[in-house]
Amino acid sequence: MALGHRLELRQGQGLVITPQLQQAIKLLQLSNIELDAFVEAELERNPLLQRDEGESEPATEIDREPAASDLGVDIVAEGSANHEMDATPDDVSPGERASGDGEQAQEAGGQIDWSRAGGGGSFEHDGDYEGALTAVPTLSEHLNGQLAQAGLSASEQMIAGVLIDGVDEGGYLRLDLADTAERLGCAQTLVESVLTVLQGFEPTGVFARDVRECLALQLKDQNRYDPAMAALLDNLDMLARRDMNSLRRVCGVDDEDLREMIAEIRALTPRPGAAFNSDTAETLVPDVHVREGLGGMWHVELNTDTLPRVLVDQRYHARVSKGARTDQEKTFVSDCMATANWLVKSLDQRAKTILKVSSEIVRQQDGFLAYGVEHLRPLNLKTVADAIGMHESTVSRVTSNKYIATPRGVFELKFFFTSAIQSSEGGEAHSAASVRHKIKGLVDAEKVEKDVHSDDAIVEILKAAGVDIARRTVAKYREALRIPSSVERRRLMKEAC
Repeated sequence: MALGHRLELRQGQGLVITPQLQQAIKLLQLSNIELDAFVEAELERNPLLQRDEGESEPATEIDREPAASDLGVDIVAEGSANHEMDATPDDVSPGERASGDGEQAQEAGGQIDWSRAGGGGSFEHDGDYEGALTAVPTLSEHLNGQLAQAGLSASEQMIAGVLIDGVDEGGYLRLDLADTAERLGCAQTLVESVLTVLQGFEPTGVFARDVRECLALQLKDQNRYDPAMAALLDNLDMLARRDMNSLRRVCGVDDEDLREMIAEIRALTPRPGAAFNSDTAETLVPDVHVREGLGGMWHVELNTDTLPRVLVDQRYHARVSKGARTDQEKTFVSDCMATANWLVKSLDQRAKTILKVSSEIVRQQDGFLAYGVEHLRPLNLKTVADAIGMHESTVSRVTSNKYIATPRGVFELKFFFTSAIQSSEGGEAHSAASVRHKIKGLVDAEKVEKDVHSDDAIVEILKAAGVDIARRTVAKYREALRIPSSVERRRLMKEAC
């Protein structure tokens, strides 16, 4: 078979993401701090943009505050945010194709290369992987990384997130557990159990509430916490005064043992979090506020402090347009005006989209707002996207790095998404977090050996309660909760007797 060259012409449809559309997509996933930095850079780069200082200028305001939404039976945020992130005919060039081999793009069905849309960081430095790898993590980042591997339920993860936010730079917990439980609407014992798990994180001693507890956690990790050492920690004031005679008496040890115990204490770290990046953390400013209104409705509104207020200086544009002489000058002025107008549209659309997505999340999770963390409902991106007529990727970008202030605290929007377990009776699905809580409750209720439930028995109990769950799923949840098997639990009860 002879090989030869030939020319072939093909016609097809494809979607090309213009730089303006890429910018609109990136603006969606930026946090309020990153957005402010980006707008500041645009103000320096574009002479037709100026920050709104509250003066009445004959200019076009780019940030019109979206009206707040009163949430009742039907929740619809102001503004048509449904399809503004889709490309319009003006954004698509029929003769253009995505970068790379055109035939491969055609065979792929004209799929969009979203990789150029970038991440949620800086536009100009998205590829700074070396800096990301060499950066010293903060204590909060280090703890959140361990939290992702802790196997806690969704409700317990939310409680853990609140406790992590309450840890100071030295690693000490500065929250009152009773107040935290009341604010989250859950039992204090649940908060204490989550704290017990968190106190097993590295660095050892973190989440302690005082110096004694911090040192005790480190000694327990080294298997050196005995009654004599506990007595020494209870009398640290004597150690500070160097009252060795009193210490020997309360600890019940001789001089040599006391010297060894003191040496061990001095080798411990009283500030376990000090080894991490101690840069001052940015104040967490929520993007959305939720408050209870009349008739039990929830009032959702954007935080205007996080919305950049920028104006397009029409007067200056008219003046420089008249003074433009060369084609290069006219092109520059035209490009600046087009960029400014697109930024107007993008920022306005971003605000409307955040409000619309947040309103739907509040509507779906009103049980959490009213009754607490135990009433989280199963929720995924598709449910929210279908309800508001947007694509899942848009909802995902909106919920990234965005925070909502509720009567129960400030939470990231992604915290409200939990997986679902189907009902055995065909009713409403159960949240995976609530199912884990039921499994934990069944195990906690086991007092004697005959009360121990096997995984099969737990499956039957849950099915009788309307939860359709497989045995392997029960085993997976049990292991994630760090609950031993039924055989090990029976053995532990025998040893305890």
